[in-house]
Amino acid sequence: MIYTVTLNPALDKTATVPGLTVDAVNRVSALREDPGGKGINVSKVIAKLGGTSLAVALLGGSTGEKIKAMLREQGIDVWGFDATGETRTNLKVVDPEAGTHTDINEPGPEVATTQLDAMLDALVDVLTPGDVVVLSGSLPAGAPQDTYRTWARSCGEAGALVFLDADGDALAHGLKAGPFLVKPNDAELSRLCGRPLTTEGEVAAEARRLVSRGVSCVVVSMGGAGAVVATEERTLLARSPRVRVDSTVGAGDSVVAALAYARERDMGLEDAVRLAMATGAANVMQSGTQAAERPLVDELLPRASVTEL
Repeated sequence: MIYTVTLNPALDKTATVPGLTVDAVNRVSALREDPGGKGINVSKVIAKLGGTSLAVALLGGSTGEKIKAMLREQGIDVWGFDATGETRTNLKVVDPEAGTHTDINEPGPEVATTQLDAMLDALVDVLTPGDVVVLSGSLPAGAPQDTYRTWARSCGEAGALVFLDADGDALAHGLKAGPFLVKPNDAELSRLCGRPLTTEGEVAAEARRLVSRGVSCVVVSMGGAGAVVATEERTLLARSPRVRVDSTVGAGDSVVAALAYARERDMGLEDAVRLAMATGAANVMQSGTQAAERPLVDELLPRASVTEL
C-alpha cells in the first residue's frame, strides 16, 4: 500500500491571465481548481498511472471538506485528520503570453504537536512491512523542523519504505532518519550542501554522498534536463522527453508518484526511472496541478533515456 502524507495541503486555484501587468487591473481568461499539496499531488498521479494510494492529510473547514470531495470524485481514498482552522488556498497565475508561472501561497493553519503525534500514531498502527510512505511538502506553522525525521524513523521502524521530498531544514532533519528514497531538485540539493551545483558531475557527487549517509536511492530532478539517480551500486543520468510546457507546478511530485508506483510493483531501477521521466514530462503539459492521463505517459515513455554516469 502507498500512503501519501500532506501536512500542509491546499486548494490550488490556477488563473490564466494573458499579459499579466503589475500594479494594474488584470482579467482572468480561465480558472480551474485542484486539490493540492505535494502528497495529494502524488496521490493524483498514482491514480492516473493505474495505482492506488491513501491520501493522509490535515484538512480543516469548508476548504478541507471541498478537497476531500474532489479527491473522492477522482477515485482517491482520503484519510483526513481535523486541522485547527481553514485549509489554505493557493493561487497559481499563468501568463501564456510571457510564459510565466507565478505562485502566491497562503501559510495555512497552525498545528499543535499533539495533533501531529496522534496522526503519526494512527498511521504507524496500520503500516505493514513493504508499504510505501511518501512524506512531502512544506511543514505547517507550529510543526517542529524535525517532524519528517520523527515520521521517517517511526514509519521505517514499522517496516515501511519512506520516500522524502522536502526542502531546507525539513529535508536536512529528515535525512537523519535514513529514508529509503529522497528526491530533492538541484536547487534544493545545492541549498542542502551549501554551495551551487552547476554540473551533472557535481550533482552526482552530492547524490552519492547522501547514499553514503544511509539513503538507499537519491533522485535529483533537474527540470527539463532530467535527473541524476544514485544508489549504492549505480549512478544514472536520466533524460526526460522534450515537450510543450503548460505548468511546472507538481512536476517533481509526478516523479515521486511514478517512483512509488514502480516500487510497489517491483520494477527495476532503469524502468522505474524511465517511467518517472515520462510521467514528469506528461504532467508539465497539463494546466494547473491536474494529473496527466496514462496513455500520454505511455506515448512519451520510449523518448525517455537512461545512461550510466
